[in-house]
Amino acid sequence: MFGEFLKRLTAPDPAPLPDSDARLALTALLVRVARTDGNYDQSEKSRIDKIASARYGLSPFEATKLRSDAEVLEDEAPDTVRFTSAIKDAVPYEDRIGVIEALWQVVLADGVREAEEDALLRLVSKLLGINDRDSALARQRVENA
Repeated sequence: MFGEFLKRLTAPDPAPLPDSDARLALTALLVRVARTDGNYDQSEKSRIDKIASARYGLSPFEATKLRSDAEVLEDEAPDTVRFTSAIKDAVPYEDRIGVIEALWQVVLADGVREAEEDALLRLVSKLLGINDRDSALARQRVENA
């Protein structure tokens, strides 16, 4: 379903993504993090919908549709390293900081920080070009919100 999209995203020198494609790729990354602990539950799905709705000005229906498409894309996406590196090349830095905050929202949605989720967040932050300090500050902003 998303073969052509993934081919463009993982090309050696990808062009910046149009807004709708960036939304989809970033939401798929949220889904990937939510699925990390093997328990992709309704609290995480609801959190992803809320993030998409707030971040992109979507209606609840549109946010659910975006998440549904992102779930399919995440299933088809390459390994996390290639997928995240491709997002880094195609998404501006400022948007990537916001993505780290959104990822922490998803990790914390079920009230439990699993070791697998922490490890994946560290990897994804690094691959997105976000240092540990900025990732920790993003987590603190989420925890204090």
